[in-house]
Amino acid sequence: MRAADQVANGKPQAVFVTGEYGIGKSSLAKFVRVLSEQDPGLLGFHVMLGEADTLEDAAVRTVQTVAESHATRPSVGDSIRDFLAKYIGEQEFFGVRIRLDQLRRDAPEISRGYLPFLRSLYRRACREYRGLLLVLDEINGLAGKDFFARFLKNLVDENALSDKPLPLLLIVCGTEERLRDIITRHRPVERIFEIANIKTMTEEESKEFFTRAFDRVDMSIEPEALRLLTHYSGGLPKLMHLVGDAAFWIAEGDTVTKDVAVNAVLAAAEDVGRKFVEQQVYRAIRSEAYRNILRKLARHDFDLSFKKSEIEKGLTQDERRKLDNFLQRMKRLGVLVSGEERGEYVFRDRLTRLYMRMEAMSEARRLT
Repeated sequence: MRAADQVANGKPQAVFVTGEYGIGKSSLAKFVRVLSEQDPGLLGFHVMLGEADTLEDAAVRTVQTVAESHATRPSVGDSIRDFLAKYIGEQEFFGVRIRLDQLRRDAPEISRGYLPFLRSLYRRACREYRGLLLVLDEINGLAGKDFFARFLKNLVDENALSDKPLPLLLIVCGTEERLRDIITRHRPVERIFEIANIKTMTEEESKEFFTRAFDRVDMSIEPEALRLLTHYSGGLPKLMHLVGDAAFWIAEGDTVTKDVAVNAVLAAAEDVGRKFVEQQVYRAIRSEAYRNILRKLARHDFDLSFKKSEIEKGLTQDERRKLDNFLQRMKRLGVLVSGEERGEYVFRDRLTRLYMRMEAMSEARRLT
């Protein structure tokens, strides 16, 4: 909260929250936003950029987020509605209607004047607060673009060098790989952010989490069950909640047994697979050669890490030619990250790896 206090005292700050997928970056940013509104008094907006791949898209999502918030902010709601009147339509059952056609027409101008837009928002709608807090989240579609790196650098520098800086706390959420992508595109970006790196929980911390969680609902957990839940959740809070919740509902008594844990891990892997692998990975891979490589990779007997040279042995000549591009595609999709050694790759988590292995085995059985 030190950064929030500095902003409230007139000194803009920029923080990049980074860590593995599922580590809780978005949850932490939300917590900071809610807490900062109470003390020291920063009005916050959490902009999700998941489908954005241009600055115009980012501008649209920002204005949408601000406009849709007016109904839930009694103290500034009327001011926000007046400020964005041309984009806010009638109140509907599920919320406010945004005039997207008008907003998209204005998006190029808003994106070019992003800082002036924020200044006007603060001056006309939020002056009872001591500053603004802006979270930019789900940046995968933008992180690899040169213009996004320069946009961030210009936003922070232009504000810092102005005669009267806007009291702005900018929080950007992304994995370490996305941060490297941005810095690679424009090296000076590295100096504008304070980095907040969220580490995965240790094995002991994970075991303590599961033990306490089940104890609160008067349930015990067998040692082998505890080891399985800890192993497959990998210290990632999102996955820990997923496997723990599955175990709670699967258990028929007041004890989480090994069998319960196994079924909970399989259920969680299916859930991860449906929400992430099928939606984001399988749909993005249209090449039959890529699909074949993925199936063969998934069937290999390893935990999380593998060497490219090991995978090549089972591929056709055409698949070997395409393997490098395939691996880079898997990294961009967030399935793999580079390992510590040259030619080494690592699956982002065990549930994704398990689901892919299960699907590959099922496919092999269907073909025999």
